[in-house]
Amino acid sequence: MHLPKLASIGIRAPRLKGGNLRTPNLRTLGPGSVSSLLKIALDVAYVLLALITGVLLLLWVASIFIPLDNLNVTVTDGDNGRQIPLTRPLLLFGVGAMTAYFGGFLMILRGLRKIFRTLTLGDPFQPDNVRRLRQIGLILAIVTGGVWLAQGLVAARLAPGVMEPQGVSDLLTPVFSILVVFVLAEVFREGARLRRESELTI
Repeated sequence: MHLPKLASIGIRAPRLKGGNLRTPNLRTLGPGSVSSLLKIALDVAYVLLALITGVLLLLWVASIFIPLDNLNVTVTDGDNGRQIPLTRPLLLFGVGAMTAYFGGFLMILRGLRKIFRTLTLGDPFQPDNVRRLRQIGLILAIVTGGVWLAQGLVAARLAPGVMEPQGVSDLLTPVFSILVVFVLAEVFREGARLRRESELTI
């Protein structure tokens, strides 16, 4: 008894050649691409963050003149809490720290918007993008270190036994992100170098 061949009953074996496989045509660079959509999202986030930073800055200035008689603030970690007198230096430190935190991310978004503008134009490997990525990495490192030090100061000085200071292990993820940004800066620097050599060759 012979088994029928696949061709005799109309069944064709699928071809697995890479040239016949079709993938969705998803543009990542240029106008109307994913980069342009992300650029719009960054623009919206930048405006919102600028408004928040502006309000915090005005609040910090107002904190110089706000009367603070018989005011307390509760420091808590979710389970335990402790009330401490709200002094002017404490208020200025708290509002100033929040202003610096949001201001730092505002500067990061500003650099990202400029980078994504070059992606939308289809020309990402520009020397300015290398500088912007390095600035973003530096600002991210400053913000991370500032948050780590501020939380340690609050835990040690203002609410001992209530809040726990961040450990070194809490810095692993932020430090990894910072290193990724600096590596991307080197990738863009190499891309800019190759593009410059290509232009000189032509």
